[in-house]
Amino acid sequence: MLDQPCIATLLAAVPTLFVFAVALLTLVSGAGTTWLPLLAVGPTLAAATSRPCGVLRIGFIAVALGAVLGGRGGAPGREQAIVLSALVAVTLASSLASALRGRRERVLEAVRSVAEAAQHALLKPVPATVGQFQVAVRYSAAAAEARIGGDLYALVPTPYGIRLIVGDVRGKGLPAVSTAALVLGVFREAAYDEPDLLDVVGRIERSLARNLGPDDFVTAVVAGYPGAGRMEVVNCGHAPPLLVRGSDVMAVEPTHPAPPLGMSALTGETPSLQVLPFTDGDQLLLYTDGVTEARNHSREFYPLTERVARHLSDEPSRTVAALHDELLAHVGGRLHDDAALLLLRKPVVAGPVVAGSTSATESGSGRQADNN
Repeated sequence: MLDQPCIATLLAAVPTLFVFAVALLTLVSGAGTTWLPLLAVGPTLAAATSRPCGVLRIGFIAVALGAVLGGRGGAPGREQAIVLSALVAVTLASSLASALRGRRERVLEAVRSVAEAAQHALLKPVPATVGQFQVAVRYSAAAAEARIGGDLYALVPTPYGIRLIVGDVRGKGLPAVSTAALVLGVFREAAYDEPDLLDVVGRIERSLARNLGPDDFVTAVVAGYPGAGRMEVVNCGHAPPLLVRGSDVMAVEPTHPAPPLGMSALTGETPSLQVLPFTDGDQLLLYTDGVTEARNHSREFYPLTERVARHLSDEPSRTVAALHDELLAHVGGRLHDDAALLLLRKPVVAGPVVAGSTSATESGSGRQADNN
């Protein structure tokens, strides 16, 4: 497969090749100026791939070849002047178009840089190890050029154990990003201050009630590991997390379904706390609906539960990378909705070393020392 520099080089050569192909066609056919107007396609194509100086260079070649071939074919002076004038006009217009394209590309690159900075500030990178847990995260925004969307995630160590959130803001664009920033800001503060996980959710709910419109909401799963082999989960209208125990993958359906964040005042229902056993080797996968609702060309949803079981490993980063790559392959390379995956694993703690036991390496070292 060709890499990007090779593809760019080939595309840049297409306008020149086209100009010479038209010139060759004119020579072979002996049709005078019949084919010469096609020379204008050269600088027009160059406007999409080259800088203004490159467009002018190809336009100069096209005008020179048009003048030579027109004179060689015995074209009337007036007809030849019209053709050459058209070539010059198209070249100048293409140069202007190339300059405008370059300016837009620079503006887009600046916007993308700002979006990347905003994403790093909003969705802070999660280290591979947080406390006693292994963690892996993958996030893809549907707006690929912006590289940021309405899905959110965070994982913070607190005096009350590890706490994390994965959520999905209704809508897209800057309003969704603004809401995501609000939720993450409140979560990071409340997760550290509030001993009770339900109080963390309550603070997010109250903040959203003051700031969201009547039709806006956020689905989310908030989880925490207070210790003693248990995981606390609060599901607010979000897709159920997947609990991985051994080779079994189970959806953690909420025992008492709660509305999304920002809608409790309308329904009168409050979130409930669900406690799960979570011991060594267990894993918890949180995700957004951009994963499970991704469709292929046959309109089939991505079977996340099945694929998690297929790609299970002791390294969350490998599992999440395999799922993300397979998800992109499932949709044909481009997602139509934001998608986030966060996998948390509690490593297996090695057992105590038996007193008086000697490893094979230590025994071999001892033998070498004796031989010496």
